[in-house]
Amino acid sequence: MEEAHSLDTIIEFRNCNIWQQDHLVLTDVNFSVKRNEFMYLIGRVGSGKTSLIKTINAQLPLKEGEAFVAGYNLKKLRRKDIPYLRRRLGIVFQDFQLLTDRNVHDNLEFVLRATGWKNKNDIETRIAEVLEKVGLGLKGYKMTHQLSGGEQQRVVIGRALLNDPDIILADEPTGNLDNETSDGILRLLMEINQTGRAIIVATHNQNLLKRYPARTLKCEDGKLLEVDQEENIELI
Repeated sequence: MEEAHSLDTIIEFRNCNIWQQDHLVLTDVNFSVKRNEFMYLIGRVGSGKTSLIKTINAQLPLKEGEAFVAGYNLKKLRRKDIPYLRRRLGIVFQDFQLLTDRNVHDNLEFVLRATGWKNKNDIETRIAEVLEKVGLGLKGYKMTHQLSGGEQQRVVIGRALLNDPDIILADEPTGNLDNETSDGILRLLMEINQTGRAIIVATHNQNLLKRYPARTLKCEDGKLLEVDQEENIELI
């Protein structure tokens, strides 16, 4: 493991080109994210948002440039170290990706056991903690199909918190939700940010950007640009 230049920095990309297989998606990417920062990632469909997130969590290899995520050098990352990097990251998907054949509690237990937790009491305590944190303390026995879309997304956020990550990557977390539910999810992510975690939200939702302004980076024409919050953000 190697640190980025500043101890306060949890993600740092320097002069990186982002590739999706043999397609160059973003060029000369330079940005950093502090440990307690909340940030939006915006841009049209196909502009590179998801490719950048997949590079951060090592789903896509970094071929050119230098990047550090949670102390790991992505350029030199060995295959056996990828699971350890990913334990420092929590991922929130638009389409939930919950296991439909088991209840909420068992979805979370599955993740903990898959990441090396063995002690039954520790597992039960951690599941109770995250369900309380996301406002679902009494819903652990429910099957996923018995939950609303907003509740399912709260389970996904709880799942992302299980291993106490440094970073939450949320890829279109409100894409399938109505406005009121989206507001609740965004407020929950901002509360989690207040506990000292970096949060990156990739979104198309212009209403959220206006209601909950934060630092914003935009993928556009193969570049990653910082957006002035005062400007009108053309997303779609």
